[in-house]
Amino acid sequence: MKLALGTAQFGMPYGVANRSGRIATDEARRIIAAACEAGVDLLDTAIAYGDSQTVLGRIGMSGWKVVSKLPGLPQGCDDVRAWAEGLVRESLQQLGVERLYGLLLHRSSDLLGARGAVLSEALRQLKQAGQVEKIGVSIYAPGDLEALMVHLSPDLVQAPFNVFDRRLYESGWLQRLHDAGTEVHVRSVFLQGVLLMDAHDRPPRFAAWNPLWERWSAWLQDNALPAVDACLGFVSAFPQVQRVVVGVDSLEHFQGLVRAATSRVSQPPADLHCSDLSLIDPSRWGKA
Repeated sequence: MKLALGTAQFGMPYGVANRSGRIATDEARRIIAAACEAGVDLLDTAIAYGDSQTVLGRIGMSGWKVVSKLPGLPQGCDDVRAWAEGLVRESLQQLGVERLYGLLLHRSSDLLGARGAVLSEALRQLKQAGQVEKIGVSIYAPGDLEALMVHLSPDLVQAPFNVFDRRLYESGWLQRLHDAGTEVHVRSVFLQGVLLMDAHDRPPRFAAWNPLWERWSAWLQDNALPAVDACLGFVSAFPQVQRVVVGVDSLEHFQGLVRAATSRVSQPPADLHCSDLSLIDPSRWGKA
């Protein structure tokens, strides 16, 4: 099972398509139990995800692989090593685990700054100490990797990848990471839920790409495919992708994703994609 469960919504409302807000702890507990039963064994969280880690710790993380992320380096941090060690120690306590499967930098550009070398060394020391099994980065664009790889040889990279945003594959980085033995986790496989929306539910900001949406809808209809099946089938078909990180807002939602993840689907045409960062990069959605 390539699915990994993203837990941002366990600690805060997350995603442009989110209408239900933060998940209640009891519902989170049911989702975790269902994930375990379905063969999912990896959870993705972050210090920046509200109290997601505390919620997971209450539920119990025995037997789970947990990937967490350090936030951006604060201004004026004089002791980077102590900062990183303190946050990891706190995360382990909140989660109730002895070590993290993965520790990623949420703001990978910190490696390129004046304190990048110290930060990189801090990550390596956490790994050597056995508190972390794999270290790496969470990126927003594959093009960032060229500069980052000079400062850190990541064991794990998390990156956006979906039908519309194929940069990870088209840039050659998906294969390069695989060849280097780097574990690849992909996220934003539904483009924060927008790829699953009906036309009348899609926020007005996306109207500029109506011809693309119409082609997407027509292809789904021609192939009698639910959008969720097509999105998961697309990214899962790449053997270089080890994990597909998905967030959910309910147990029913999760059960639907498990069903979709086990479906065999047709692959979308190669030209059904977009290179416009105003669409495929959610960090730009709030900008004029």
